[in-house]
Amino acid sequence: RRGATGERRTARLLAPLERRGWAVLHDLAIPGTQANIDHVVIGPGGVLVIDSKQYRGRLHLDQYGMVWHGRHLLVSSLRKTRWQADQADEVLGIADIQVAAIVAIHGASVPWGVLQADGVTIVPARRVPDLLQALPPMLGPERVAWLADRARLRFHAAAQPARSALERDFRLRGVTWAVVDALTASI
Repeated sequence: RRGATGERRTARLLAPLERRGWAVLHDLAIPGTQANIDHVVIGPGGVLVIDSKQYRGRLHLDQYGMVWHGRHLLVSSLRKTRWQADQADEVLGIADIQVAAIVAIHGASVPWGVLQADGVTIVPARRVPDLLQALPPMLGPERVAWLADRARLRFHAAAQPARSALERDFRLRGVTWAVVDALTASI
């Protein structure tokens, strides 16, 4: 599957960020849906959802600001990525942080090296780590760790068929997310 190859390549590109204060999570199921998020990245520059795409050829921007791959309009794909970021924002439930959306492109050229369309940043995958490192700092190390823990608690791997074991265990014991939030708020 070409998509899985792109996801693995993006994961390898993101791995060095973990030594620079970033938390990187991969292939997360969006609770209550069949959809998944390729990568959630949490670090000094904020919280970002990254969707990996493997294309051939090049992308182009038309006179109306629409992004195309050959004869295929990418508006639906970009809106899906923005929706994934909105879902991550809702699942994390943090009012003062907007989750950003990035599409990491493998194999195709991106005009001007970066595009903005439909609330999504489109960039060659190899440039994603530098783009993230260049973001203005907005989160300290403690907040990054707290958000990463929160994400690990609230998402589960897309490969898992049902809820995460931790969530299932909490539910069996009668623990609610309010209790989990209260326990993790002091971290």
